[in-house]
Amino acid sequence: MTRLQTLLAAAATLIAWPALAHDGVHISDQYARVNGGIGASGAIFLKVENHADVDERLIDATSDIADKVQLHTHIASADGVMQMLHVPEGFEIAAEQDLMLKRGGNHVMLMGLKKDLKDGDIIHITLTFEHAGKVEIDVPVDNARKPGAMGMMDHSKMGAEAPAPSN
Repeated sequence: MTRLQTLLAAAATLIAWPALAHDGVHISDQYARVNGGIGASGAIFLKVENHADVDERLIDATSDIADKVQLHTHIASADGVMQMLHVPEGFEIAAEQDLMLKRGGNHVMLMGLKKDLKDGDIIHITLTFEHAGKVEIDVPVDNARKPGAMGMMDHSKMGAEAPAPSN
C-alpha cells in the first residue's frame, strides 16, 4: 500500500468514526433525586438514545446504593390519583428513537437507600438492555433540578455507550 493509500484509508476511518460511535445505545442527561436519608427512596431520570436499526428494550437496572432497584412508571387510577407501578417487562426504545425517563413518567426507582445522599453525590448504576447488554453509568444527585430542565450539568464524562447488536 502506498503512503497516499494509507493516508486516504486513515482519513476515511476518521470521517466514519462519529457514525460508528453512535451505533447502539447512548445514555445522556442522567440525574437522580432522593427523598430523605438511609432507608429512603429516590429516582433516576435520563435519556436513552437507540442508534441501532432494531428495537431495543431497557429490561433491568441495578445498583449497590439501594436494597431494591426497579423500572417504574406513573399511571392515573380510575379516580385520577397518580400511582407508581413496577414495569417488569421494561421499556421499549424503537429503532433510531429516544426514550426519556422523566419525572411523572418512566424512571428508575431506588428503594431502601443504603447511604444518605446529597446534591453532587454520584450513584453508580448498571442498565441492562435486551440487545446492547449491560451499560454502566454514573448519575449525579441533583435535588434542585426542575422537571424538564435538560443539560444543566456537563454529563460528557458520565454518559455511556453500548455497541449496536450484531444480528
